[in-house]
Amino acid sequence: MALFAIVIALLLEQARPLAPGNRVTAGLSAWARAVGRNVDAGGVQHGWLAWALAAALPALAAAGVYGLLGWLGGWPLELAWNVLILYFTLGLRQFSDRFTRIHDALNAGNEDRARKLLARWQQTDAAALPGSEIVRHMIEYSVLTAHRCVFGVLLWFCVLAALGLGPAGAVFYRSAGFALRYWRRRSQAATQPVSPALVQVARQAWRAVDWLPARCTALGFAVVGSFEDAVDAWRNHAARFADPNDGVVLAATAGALGVRLGGAAGEGLPGLPPGPAHLTQVIGLLWRMMALWLLLLVLLTLARVMG
Repeated sequence: MALFAIVIALLLEQARPLAPGNRVTAGLSAWARAVGRNVDAGGVQHGWLAWALAAALPALAAAGVYGLLGWLGGWPLELAWNVLILYFTLGLRQFSDRFTRIHDALNAGNEDRARKLLARWQQTDAAALPGSEIVRHMIEYSVLTAHRCVFGVLLWFCVLAALGLGPAGAVFYRSAGFALRYWRRRSQAATQPVSPALVQVARQAWRAVDWLPARCTALGFAVVGSFEDAVDAWRNHAARFADPNDGVVLAATAGALGVRLGGAAGEGLPGLPPGPAHLTQVIGLLWRMMALWLLLLVLLTLARVMG
């Protein structure tokens, strides 16, 4: 049932407009803001309580609804609930649309438009970036976005679905990542900032939550790319990046594509400087990764049915 839910959700997600994702983001923002305002008192224990409410409670609610629907109507309602949750938690089209617009701008030789689109996507200043740095930032941000919005979601969904908790894993993974990003922004706000303890707790929790997905994504990139180079870069260069999980994904991507990523952190990485040709390779790498995921799910489904 997990395989069918993922396939249906991906098809629906590809056909939807971008607005539903914005509504989900608004709902998560309101929930994280309410939790931080009412629970965050500056202590580490308050930080863990706030994080549990922001990330774990929505996942438990999703699992509870899944169990209730199964009791009321059996597997058809369970499947519908899985599809609905995956529809709103997966972000394949939102990533691919932005990537395509920037790619088209670079192919047309319009670097100014590419910088503006990249700055809007990353919510940062990209006015001074040279062409090669635009490509590098695109590759890095695209791969990390695909990991956080697709592959990590699918992994947590499958793990908790196998335990009978339905789509709780997808909700948990996206909520944990969003809580960190939201509270990190709020810590820099001029009015009512969240405490440093809450941001630190959210960062520690996210690193634990993303530990396995990051390594599964890196392994998948190695399988569908240059395996030996990806594993070598993962082992020898991942620790140079600021975030350990992001470093694993980016180092494996660099090795799989034969491209130098990470800026100053990637000094010494084997491979070529980023160029427009690597953008096409990134697209192929991500689609092969998606095909690998679906193949593994098909094999697991067949093994379960036949076993």
